[in-house]
Amino acid sequence: MTPISLVVSDVDGTLLTKDKTLTDRARSAVQRLHRAGIGFTITSSRPAIGMRFLIEPLAITLPVGPFNGSSIIDPEMNPVEQHLIPEAATVQSLDILEKFGADIWIFTNDEWLIRNPDGRYVGHEQRTIRSDPTVVPDFAPYLKTACKIVGASTDAAGLEACEKTMQEALGTCAHAVRSQTYYLDVTPPGVSKGTFVQAMARRLGISTDAVATIGDMQNDLAMFRVSGVSFAMGNAADDVKQQATHVTASNEQDGFAAAMEMILKANGAD
Repeated sequence: MTPISLVVSDVDGTLLTKDKTLTDRARSAVQRLHRAGIGFTITSSRPAIGMRFLIEPLAITLPVGPFNGSSIIDPEMNPVEQHLIPEAATVQSLDILEKFGADIWIFTNDEWLIRNPDGRYVGHEQRTIRSDPTVVPDFAPYLKTACKIVGASTDAAGLEACEKTMQEALGTCAHAVRSQTYYLDVTPPGVSKGTFVQAMARRLGISTDAVATIGDMQNDLAMFRVSGVSFAMGNAADDVKQQATHVTASNEQDGFAAAMEMILKANGAD
């Protein structure tokens, strides 16, 4: 393994357990990365506000990448770089999600907008990002300011089919990929967790070969492809595991910490 200078981690299903807990072992592993001089940051489908609670316990000093890396913010939540979904792609995405019967949310830079407060995953998302939605009667006023669109559905197979339809329909106009089996995310074109990894490498003046990435879902594959080494969580789908350099234990078995310990050992810091 090339000596690692930076670790970029996914959040849900990777860094956190199923109940959105940061374990003591995970926190300790990141502290050891810091002591070894290895940079650490996070990227997630979450909005910026939903990442704030991890900054202090993990002593993150580098920018983080919300909205699947399509935005970059500093640890004080100030925008460094931000992209929006083109209005035409937003309209098309909403139409497709409607046809597949998904519950639709729009995230702007500072708001989570929903039309159905009784949606199956609204409460789950509130607990996850530690923020409340704004209920609106119509998404029309927000079509030009969408940072992320989410289709939420209990029909995992249907959402996977929706993902394929969305990707074919949008082409290069926007990026559509599932961040959970029940969430399909649409984000701005040309930016992803992969471009976030590349931006962080440039910021630190290092090669992407010296970057390790870790995640569990299809939206993490973009960063796997550009990093020197990648870890898939034990709870990841088979196609995600197949595209990673290594497979660690699940997020319920401290797989994140185990991967960090492997990196530390390979760097001679164990």
